[in-house]
Order: sequence, then C-alpha cells, then structure tokens
Amino acid sequence: MDEVDEYISKFPEEAQEIMQKIRAIVKDVAPDAVEQTAYGMPGYKTHGKPLVYFAGYKNHIGLYATPSGHEKFAEELSKYKQGKGSVQFPLDQPMPYDLIKRIVVFRVQENASKAK
Repeated sequence: MDEVDEYISKFPEEAQEIMQKIRAIVKDVAPDAVEQTAYGMPGYKTHGKPLVYFAGYKNHIGLYATPSGHEKFAEELSKYKQGKGSVQFPLDQPMPYDLIKRIVVFRVQENASKAK
C-alpha cells in the first residue's frame, strides 16, 4: 500500500470513495503527475511544481489548487467555504467532480505554460 492509499484508508468508506474519484480525475487529466504525500495529504506535481492537493476531514473534502486555481473558478466556487488557495466540499452535498476536473485541467495547463 502506498502513502496515498494509506492516507485514504483512514477515512470512512464514503469519504474514501470521493477521494479515490478525485485521485482518478487527477491521474486521468495529468497522467505524468508525480503523486506523493505532502503537508500530510495527497499531492501532485507537474513540471516540478505543485498541481493540486486534497484532504479528507470529518465533514468535507478539502481541495487545494493554489490561489490561481481558485481565482480562475471563483464564481463557481463561491458557494463553498474557502481559504486562500483552498475550498471545502461538504460531504453531505453532491461532489462537483466536473468542476474539480476543470480546475485540474487549468492547473495542468498553467504549470505547463510556466515550464516552457
């Protein structure tokens, strides 16, 4: 079991399923991303730069897509509790997987353009 599997396994089944779906989205959109545990949570890097992180909590899943990833989608994220570079998706609401995917796509493109 790798570090990310180990991290996810510590949560209730419902949260595990959500985090595995988010993990699958990242791997699908960014197959070359380096997966690791950073800041105590699953994280991904492309071109040596942070891409996104996610974390499980009692009542929500946190997504950390750096400030730029959140600024770009500010309107769609406005209904969720946020911090600078973070957003909380409540576990008692439908998970916005399409939005998460679009954020990851944006971050992949952003890291690629900075790497050139």
